[in-house]
Amino acid sequence: MVPKKSKANVSEQDLTEYYTKMLLIRRFEEKAGQLYGMGHIGGFCHLYIGQEAVVVGLESVAKDGDQRVTSYRDHGHMIACGMNPKNVMSELTGKQSGYSKGKGGSMHMFSKEKNFYGGHGIVGAQVPIGGGLAFANKYRKNKSLAFTYFGDGAANQGQVYETFNMASLWKLPVIFVIENNQYAMGTSLKRASSTPALFTRGAAFGIPGQAVDGMDILKVREAGLIATEHCRAGKGPFILEMNTYRYRGHSMSDPAKYRTRDEVQKMRSERDPIDGARKILTSKFKKSEDDLKKIDKAVKAEISDAADFAINSEEPPINELWTDIYATN
Repeated sequence: MVPKKSKANVSEQDLTEYYTKMLLIRRFEEKAGQLYGMGHIGGFCHLYIGQEAVVVGLESVAKDGDQRVTSYRDHGHMIACGMNPKNVMSELTGKQSGYSKGKGGSMHMFSKEKNFYGGHGIVGAQVPIGGGLAFANKYRKNKSLAFTYFGDGAANQGQVYETFNMASLWKLPVIFVIENNQYAMGTSLKRASSTPALFTRGAAFGIPGQAVDGMDILKVREAGLIATEHCRAGKGPFILEMNTYRYRGHSMSDPAKYRTRDEVQKMRSERDPIDGARKILTSKFKKSEDDLKKIDKAVKAEISDAADFAINSEEPPINELWTDIYATN
C-alpha cells in the first residue's frame, strides 16, 4: 500500500509545523526536568525527550473525533494533540489550573475536549481502554479511531493480547502504537523479548503491522497514513512499532547506568528527530538559520511563560480532595 503523501512532496508549511511541535515538546520536557530538580514537581515524572517524532507524526494524520490514550510518559502526547502547555505544566506542579485540578499530576491527567484519555501509571492498563474507545466508535458508527500507545515493556503484558484478540474479532478501529524506545525501565529489549520485531505479535490474531523508524517524522507520518486508511476502511486494528529512543532515564530518579553515554550520544548526534527535520528545512526548503532561531526563540518564550504560569498558580482548595471521586445523582 502506498501512502497518500510521500517524503518527497511534504510541504514546507507542514514540515515547519512538525518541527515546531517537536521543538515545543522538547523544550517543555527540558523545563519540566528543571522544575522537578527545583522541587516544583513531585512524585514520578517521565520525560519524552528523543521520542517527539512518534506522536507529532501520528497526530498529523489524526482527524477531529479521534482519541488517544497512552502510558505515564505522556506530556508529549498532550502537547501534540493541542493541550495548552500552561495547563499541562500546572498539572505537573499540582495546581488548580491544571487539566485535572492538580490531582492527576504527571501520569494521570485527562482532557475531554482534546479526546485525551490519559496518562496511565499501571503498565499496559491503557491498552484495554483503547480497545474500549474503539468499540464505542464502532458502536456509534462515527468513523473515529483510537490511537493506543504503549511501550516495549508493556508489550509483554497479558491484557495487551486480550485486547488484540477482541479488536481483531470485532474489527475495531484502533491503532496500536508500540513506542519501542529499546529499554523497559532498565531492561533492554534484547533481554526481555523473545520476539525482536514486536509488531509481528499481532500475526496470531490476524492483525497487520509495520516497523517504523520512529526517529524520522516523515516516515512516521507515512506509516500513520497507511494505518489510518486501513482502520477507517473498516478492516480492523493495525499495529505500528515505532523504533525510537529516549535520551533520559526511565524517570527522573533513574541514573540510566544500564547503557553507556556513548550510546546515547550516538543517537543524539546521528538520529535526533528534530535535527533531521531541521536538515530538510534548510537543505530542501532553504530555511535560513535566522528563521529557525526565531522559531526556537518563540518556543522558549512560550515554555517560559508556561512555567511562570504554573509556579504562580494557586494550590487546589482543600475541598478538592473530595471532588470527582464518587458519582452523584
